[in-house]
Amino acid sequence: MIVIPAIDIIDGKCVRLTQGDYAQKKVYNEHPLEVAKQFEDAGLTRLHLVDLDGAKAGGVKNWKVLETIAGKTSLVIDFGGGIKTERDVKIVFDSGAKLATVGSIAVKNEEEFTQWLLRFGADSFLLGADVKDEKIAIHGWQETSDVWIYDFIEKYIAKGIKQLFCTDVSKDGKLEGPAVDLYNSIITKFPDLYFIASGGVSSMKDLGELERAGCKGAIVGKAIYENRISLQELKVFV
Repeated sequence: MIVIPAIDIIDGKCVRLTQGDYAQKKVYNEHPLEVAKQFEDAGLTRLHLVDLDGAKAGGVKNWKVLETIAGKTSLVIDFGGGIKTERDVKIVFDSGAKLATVGSIAVKNEEEFTQWLLRFGADSFLLGADVKDEKIAIHGWQETSDVWIYDFIEKYIAKGIKQLFCTDVSKDGKLEGPAVDLYNSIITKFPDLYFIASGGVSSMKDLGELERAGCKGAIVGKAIYENRISLQELKVFV
């Protein structure tokens, strides 16, 4: 299993929200590049970069941050937040992302997303599934759909998606542990999926549980910023 550190961006700054609530925002660093370089120096190879301004506005906003990090580190970056049009997808790739991270559009506009898969290749996308009670949550978690997580995954595996991360909204940013039972269930049903856990990781013990559950990756954010897990400790996953 690899660890994928997360940087969430608002106004060009590195922040974290609790349960996707913009009112519960904490700024950790004014300079995301500094944070990314720390991750790279620790031997981590990937980065999950989230444009929270873009997610709220419905269009990519912080692509300059992406461009800077991609240009000044060798991290493999997946970038998401506000990718709603083909133009957004192009901006993301032109700015240096290896993967475009999408969620809401795969639920709300399957036809459009399917066109992107054909145009850019399914390998170019990291599909995000935010989940509340096994149903997909969209629009920065502000709305819950009636789409069952297992149906959602099955449909997009058939369209060529290889990598997917899943966030249990009830766990995210609370440092109370990840949704291991949910992830176990998903991995059992879709053993060939490159499955990445996201949300709730608070300790090395949590990461051990996710690895034993069969997760290929784990996105970690707040636990690093709150010094629950040190970059030194993460070297066992490098």
